[in-house]
Amino acid sequence: MPRHRSDQDPRDNPPSRSGRRGNLSLSLPLVAVTQSFATITKSIIWSTRFHRLCAMIDGARTLDIRAEGRPMLNWLGHITVRARAIVLVAALAVLVAAGLTAGSVTDRLAGGGFGDAGDEVAAAEHTLEVDFKAGEPNLILLADAGTAGVDSPAAAQAGQVLTDRLATESGVVEVASYWTTGLPSLKSKDGTKAIVVGRITGDEKAVEARAGDLSAAFTETDGALRVSVGGSAEVFRQISEQSEEDLIRAEVIALPVTLILLIVVFGGLIAGLLPVAVGIFTVLGALLILYGLAGITDVSVFALNLTTALGLGLAIDYSLFIVSRYREELANGLDTPQAISRAVNTAGRTVLVSALAVAGSLAVLLVFPQMFLRSIAYSGIAVVACATIAAVVVLPALLAVLGHRVNALALRRRTNRGGGAGWHRIAHAVMRRPLIVAAAAVAILLLLGAPFLNIRFGDVDDRALPLTSTARQVSDQLRSDFDTRDTEAVAAVATNIADPATQTAAIGDYATALSRLDGVARVDALTGSYAQGQQVAPPGAASARFATGNATWLQIVPNVEPVSPEGEAVVTRVRDTTAPFPVKLAGPSVELVDGKALIADRLPLAGGLIAAVSFLVLMIVFGSLLLPLISLVLNVLSLTAAFGAMVWGFQDGHLADLLDFTSTGTIEISIPVLLFFLAFGLSMDYQVFMLSRIKEEYDTSHDNADAVATGLQRTGPIITAAAALIAVVFVGLAAGEISIIKLLGVGLALAIVVDATIVRAALVPAFMRLAGRANWWAPRPIRALHRTLGIHHSDRPEPMFAGAVAGSHLSTTARRANIER
Repeated sequence: MPRHRSDQDPRDNPPSRSGRRGNLSLSLPLVAVTQSFATITKSIIWSTRFHRLCAMIDGARTLDIRAEGRPMLNWLGHITVRARAIVLVAALAVLVAAGLTAGSVTDRLAGGGFGDAGDEVAAAEHTLEVDFKAGEPNLILLADAGTAGVDSPAAAQAGQVLTDRLATESGVVEVASYWTTGLPSLKSKDGTKAIVVGRITGDEKAVEARAGDLSAAFTETDGALRVSVGGSAEVFRQISEQSEEDLIRAEVIALPVTLILLIVVFGGLIAGLLPVAVGIFTVLGALLILYGLAGITDVSVFALNLTTALGLGLAIDYSLFIVSRYREELANGLDTPQAISRAVNTAGRTVLVSALAVAGSLAVLLVFPQMFLRSIAYSGIAVVACATIAAVVVLPALLAVLGHRVNALALRRRTNRGGGAGWHRIAHAVMRRPLIVAAAAVAILLLLGAPFLNIRFGDVDDRALPLTSTARQVSDQLRSDFDTRDTEAVAAVATNIADPATQTAAIGDYATALSRLDGVARVDALTGSYAQGQQVAPPGAASARFATGNATWLQIVPNVEPVSPEGEAVVTRVRDTTAPFPVKLAGPSVELVDGKALIADRLPLAGGLIAAVSFLVLMIVFGSLLLPLISLVLNVLSLTAAFGAMVWGFQDGHLADLLDFTSTGTIEISIPVLLFFLAFGLSMDYQVFMLSRIKEEYDTSHDNADAVATGLQRTGPIITAAAALIAVVFVGLAAGEISIIKLLGVGLALAIVVDATIVRAALVPAFMRLAGRANWWAPRPIRALHRTLGIHHSDRPEPMFAGAVAGSHLSTTARRANIER
């Protein structure tokens, strides 16, 4: 057949003397990317020199580095085989160290981490705490007097004792109750319940620990008052506790199912156990890193759930790539060292590129200030690093020990027949009508994603807990049985003003105006209490807490759900109301409004970074300008179904009965951001694997259509298996009790399934057929950089070390003929 001219013609690609090694910093993503590429450049020089040194030590007579094309990966495969005992002992040492610290990781992690509303809220909260010794109550004791009522003599006496007892507890300040203040808002509408409020001081870890002690000490089930403990401190303590239980449940569900599927996929017990072993190493290694990080900075407890799920998922993916390629090379006639070298050179390269892309996607989360998102970035980068080391270093060492015994305890006999014929037919069917298939697939994905247009953002509150949670039950009773939400009020703080005592008229007018606003039940200020535009209570002894030397503040009590669109509307109205002096706002509703604005402000930077990182990695790896663009478009399209399901199933509540959660009518603001970056990185994982094999075929045949079909044939079964396995892992998260973790599990599983089916089977072949040979075009500088880095995808086997007999390798043509037979 005539030879087509191509930018990828081997004659135009002089052999390279390069190697590559990735490096990802935990600093800001842009700096991380810059450092990574700088390290790669340095590695090009040093890996080649070191490889020559290894060859001389081995006593090789000749070593043609340029013929090998990938000296760094050849060296890695070589040294892993030679030093397999050392590698496995080192891995065992890491497992022992991780096992010793894993049990205490949760003690170092912080609860929550969702809120960071910016400078205004922080300044207002600081002023309240420092100047006024005040703040948002985070502990609530709900006292139920039954039919006798809270005003009965026995209940009143017990209520006073309960209040005094809480006030004497260390670390608890600003204790007040219905029985000490007489405020009607602290008594239920039917008069059977009343609340005691207080504020636990300290950082998040200290508050969470103290809330646990107080909950155990103050919960009462008999007596004149039956007492339940709630408030934001107890809510987030129970969320943290429940997330740990959910983690165990997810592992119990996912691991056995995953093992069974792996045995079925590989057709043997030994091969099926290898990805599980790699997954355990990855998860424990990442937990060891988190243990260290938690001693340096705050890390959210929710990072644990994602560490386990993402660790198992990536480990399974990477192991499938390596083990499948290793077994393929064994079946093609290579011996164990040669098969390992070949697997590391091909599948290992894919793993490294995928790891760089996934880690880059997760590193972008560092641009957001929320501790929750930053924690996922920390844990995600740790997981990617551990999964990569496990896949390209530890796993090859295990394979070197096992040799051909990797096929032991087989459930079925392996043959040399090539699999994936159905995928080959699908690819050709799609490429016969690429425009129609692409249009139909895009239309379906956009239709599935349409509900996302109606998304409403909220924040995490007690409704993330199951109905059986005591903190959730307290909050539900506060919603249904009390008229106002005193414990979740908006604070308007004014500083650096004249003596508040000389501005009582201005303060009173401002409080009156605020009390007229829709959604406001009452306003408390230095000058008294106001409701519906009128003063309802004169200033009393308690009013003095609203003023200090040159500052004052007003408490705006809502009669709507604070964390809701209605609560946001209250904040907007307060800000639109003219104040006699500059004010800063704080409170749950304000945190929601300003948190949304802060994330929206950072999104363009984050989106630009992830696009730039992904584009640069794919452009350099594949030596193409168009393929990275196609990949970015397809990755975004693959997420549409997940985002549509997120709104349809969780915001609108259509999955509430099936998955047993409470729909709040909103989506926590950081969850879509997290879902996007996690799913984008995982989609890039499959994209790199598939395109690497297509490029490998194209470098051999220079036939675009045949390369796409053959690449899909070779990768389709593996990607399908990997997607099914990682989807099982993420579905395990949906079996938990925390609603936001359920959402992440379902969303990620759906995104992966869509990516591995509609996108890989239909959109990739269609788009690449429409682009034709333009898929492989790039400007001369990019081609030069691609050649300089020595990233070649030819399927030609390469000697693992000098002195290997060339004839021991099967040629591409012979291997294909073998597969055909």
